[in-house]
Amino acid sequence: MLVILACVIVFHIICAALLFTSTVNNAWWVGEDFSADIWRVCINNTNCTEINDLSGSDGFKDYSIMQAVQATMILSTILCSLSFLIFLLQLFRLKQGERFILTAIIQLMSCLCAMIGASIYTDRRQDLHQQNYIYSLVQEGSYGYSFILAWVSFSFTFISGLMYMILRKRK
Repeated sequence: MLVILACVIVFHIICAALLFTSTVNNAWWVGEDFSADIWRVCINNTNCTEINDLSGSDGFKDYSIMQAVQATMILSTILCSLSFLIFLLQLFRLKQGERFILTAIIQLMSCLCAMIGASIYTDRRQDLHQQNYIYSLVQEGSYGYSFILAWVSFSFTFISGLMYMILRKRK
């Protein structure tokens, strides 16, 4: 039982690390001389421009879409961390034979947030790149490892949430 518990804890830490990495790294859309994420666009890895909501021609059109991706990815990371803390509390406070339902619900909410954030970016990426001057040099590229990590973390948090639904506290 101790081995299973250790595996569950390690798996949860991996989920949180994947979520954090996918949220903060600058590799959602990459090319030969550029990288872009949900926070900024870097050309030649030195000339970085923050994505912001400036008014006028310098503004980022549909900034609310990018804010939705940012918010859901941050919320997913926070919920994953919170579910880990609740799991540790339930581990010591839960009666024998009961399930980790609260932990599972919060972990599945984290999964849902990661799915929503990655789905919005997947669906709206082309429109965002075509409508904003900041992306004029980064049209030709491909999805980067942070984007892939966002989808992998979605599946890992889903599996983790299901594990908590099934897991019972034993001696």
